[in-house]
Amino acid sequence: MNRFLLARPDSVLRASGAVASFADPRQAVAALRSWQRLGDPALPGATAAVGADAIAHVDGGADAAVRTGSAPACDRTAATEPADEQRDGTIGGSDRPGRDDADRAPRVIVGALPFDPHEPAALWQPETVEHTAGPWRPAAVPELPSVRVVAETPSAAEHVVRVIKLVEQLAAPDNALVKVVAARSVLAEAVAPLEPEVVAAHLLTAHPRANIYACDLSVAGRPGETLLGATPEVLVERHGDRVSLHPLAGTLPRLADPEADAAQARELLSSSKNQEEHGYVVEWIRQRLTPVCAELHIPDSPELMSTEQVWHLATPIRGVLRDPSTTALELALLLHPTPAVNGTPFDDALAAITADEQRGFYGGAVGWCAADGDGEWLVAIRGGELSADGRHLRASAGGGIVAASDPAAELAETTAKLRTLLGALHCHAPED
Repeated sequence: MNRFLLARPDSVLRASGAVASFADPRQAVAALRSWQRLGDPALPGATAAVGADAIAHVDGGADAAVRTGSAPACDRTAATEPADEQRDGTIGGSDRPGRDDADRAPRVIVGALPFDPHEPAALWQPETVEHTAGPWRPAAVPELPSVRVVAETPSAAEHVVRVIKLVEQLAAPDNALVKVVAARSVLAEAVAPLEPEVVAAHLLTAHPRANIYACDLSVAGRPGETLLGATPEVLVERHGDRVSLHPLAGTLPRLADPEADAAQARELLSSSKNQEEHGYVVEWIRQRLTPVCAELHIPDSPELMSTEQVWHLATPIRGVLRDPSTTALELALLLHPTPAVNGTPFDDALAAITADEQRGFYGGAVGWCAADGDGEWLVAIRGGELSADGRHLRASAGGGIVAASDPAAELAETTAKLRTLLGALHCHAPED
């Protein structure tokens, strides 16, 4: 069964089952637009409205919930067809029940976007949705089986060589590429199957300020696999006509000694290399949002943000939409992937990355969007992809490369970021 979890510090959204699936995000946008035309989709007999606000918000923490009705699965169809017309097919060879049952499903899209926009997404309309106020409080956090790293792609030495070549390319006078994010991954193996929600609970324990996510990837043609992690980065939030973002770019590892760690933070804030890297992200967001925002507020300089493993440069951005019908999913598609996970110029960076890496959903986006357009999308970093049998987990981490990058420092940055997931699993991260 398709399952989705997004646990933010102040709210938790869970979803399960699939009424309609959308490997092409444009189809999901078409469904959202169709629901907007239908008006208030409050459910008969539901304990709270689901629809115009699309998801019921309930006080009382993660144990309080509002459930909606169930509905049948739906076929993937042309992006231009309205959602009502999409119900006339089948998925997986099974017939669907009548339209009345489908109309009782919550009008919400959940799921994940891959890093590469040309690859299939994992978006779907769930059968049930629960949205609760307050932090996630798992009832229990079972022990994890032993996990160890069994492979690195590329190796640490190979990653350094790649970064050296990229720095040389970026410094060449005839080169169009300005920044590119180079990533590496490790494959971890568990002695017994890992349960996605148990892994998520351990991530929450280790990183209580992070946004914890676990998203089924079946819709993207990867049945039983799960994208999960603990991301600090907000791609975009949309509530009414207000939008907010919190892009991160420019990173240094945290240090154990408090004085040295404070000096590391000051070094990051004064680093011209990291300021340059961050500036590309902010400028991309400015260019993408200016046409759709009547107001856009971007600070002149970034601020410091920390996780347990790293310091980041961060810029809080706020805006007001010109057209209040623009959905959170449309905004996510407009922005993703930003130079924080891709590079600049967009096409050159994407080509350079996909020539060397198969990222899948690492560096993608995970979140939800309701029929009224509200939603939250997070950057799918500090995580990995769990195999269908639960025995293998591929964790990935990257860093932005510019002409002034130091290859050894870039390697250390990826190692620090890998510890977000591996450390929560009590798995030793490979040394540089």
